[in-house]
Amino acid sequence: MTIRRQRLHPASFTPNSHFTLLIFIATAATLLHHHTVAAAMRLVIQRVKSASVTVDQKQISAIGPGILALVGLHHEDTESDLQYCAKRLMAVKLWENDNGAAWRQHVKQKGFEILCVSQFTLYGTLSKKNQPDYKLAMKADQAQTMYNQFLDMLKEGYEKDRILDGKFGEMMDVGLVNDGPVTLVIDSREDKKGLLGSQSSSVSLKDGEKSNREER
Repeated sequence: MTIRRQRLHPASFTPNSHFTLLIFIATAATLLHHHTVAAAMRLVIQRVKSASVTVDQKQISAIGPGILALVGLHHEDTESDLQYCAKRLMAVKLWENDNGAAWRQHVKQKGFEILCVSQFTLYGTLSKKNQPDYKLAMKADQAQTMYNQFLDMLKEGYEKDRILDGKFGEMMDVGLVNDGPVTLVIDSREDKKGLLGSQSSSVSLKDGEKSNREER
């Protein structure tokens, strides 16, 4: 009697299963990517010629040339996220130098001002009914504490009277003249180092200026 040998293919290695596995890996990677990017403090910064905040028809803050920064806090943010964003905000080079070279000088080199506005809606998502959902944003009490801590970090690295803000938790009318326009987004975990809370985010704002020095 002749015995025929057949090569058995386990179910986990069939072509269809391979395809299913690839789909699973791709989906997991996408979800992981969105999770890591979303779990970050977020700034939307605008180079402005002027900006102001009005509450109850009364202007409470106003700046001339400088930066308007909308500040969004994710519910997983920590002090390292605050440090990262504070350092980035102070170091971002939005202006030309005395020789006319673009993107060479930051707000401190120009002697300009920064106006911060708390903005939990930066972590809004849309439901299937197209209604905003803010479950990713930090809760108000904790957010106010961390927002104030962020302002303190900025004031420690610059002149206190050049750091202004709106009024946390209030309905605000924000006016601005965008210079350019120039608008950028900073996420505290926008790169691998930021995601892991690297030592770079713990460098003081004053020390950080040294690494960003350019010839005027």
